[in-house]
Amino acid sequence: MIEHLELFFKAVFIDNMVFAVFLGMCSYLAVSKKVTTAVGLGAAVIFVLAITVPLNWLLDQYLLQPGALVWLGPEFADYDLGFLSFIMFIATIATMVQLVEIIVEKFSPSLYNSLGIFLPLIAVNCAILGGSLFMQSREIESLGLALNYGISSGIGWFLAILAIAAIREKIRYSSVPPALRGLGITFIITGLMGIGFLSFGGMLTGGDEEAAPVKETEATIEKVEKKGVKDELANNTKTLN
Repeated sequence: MIEHLELFFKAVFIDNMVFAVFLGMCSYLAVSKKVTTAVGLGAAVIFVLAITVPLNWLLDQYLLQPGALVWLGPEFADYDLGFLSFIMFIATIATMVQLVEIIVEKFSPSLYNSLGIFLPLIAVNCAILGGSLFMQSREIESLGLALNYGISSGIGWFLAILAIAAIREKIRYSSVPPALRGLGITFIITGLMGIGFLSFGGMLTGGDEEAAPVKETEATIEKVEKKGVKDELANNTKTLN
């Protein structure tokens, strides 16, 4: 349970797709003018990541890693299909994006029209592919953790685009210098939000590792104080004698 919570907070706040590694910036900047549109695209990204990351984890474990084909027989133990990672991951992502596009067009035509070209472009959104590649490079151990990572990464991206969309709707009525209107002020706000998210980096560090040195330091100080008291008593005794 602790592993799942730690992975969730890391993916949402510490390793946020937008503010930590700046992935998916094209759709983040282009589809963040309205909150309703940002919510629709963010929900689509969560869905795609939640499906593709676990599927790609299965592909990586049982097909792409060195020796992963041993389940087919001992003669396949030496095969390494790792060079197919990008092709297989992108094929999985493209399939899921087509499914999302069909669902959105069927049940919410207005959202489908407002998202425009950026809905099918989720297939080449670097945040989607980055989720699968980070899953592979970080060697996530189980399918449950892979599902957790996919959902939490999507939530992190969703929070980022929702926050910037809400801010852009407000600054539309603000007195922004003409030279910074549009993407200029958006880049500045994104940078400031990225700096803010850096503060979450200490959420899951420290604690147990620092407890032991602190206790040792306190014991050392106590010993020094006791030694100082003894020396002072000895000096006073000599003086009286």
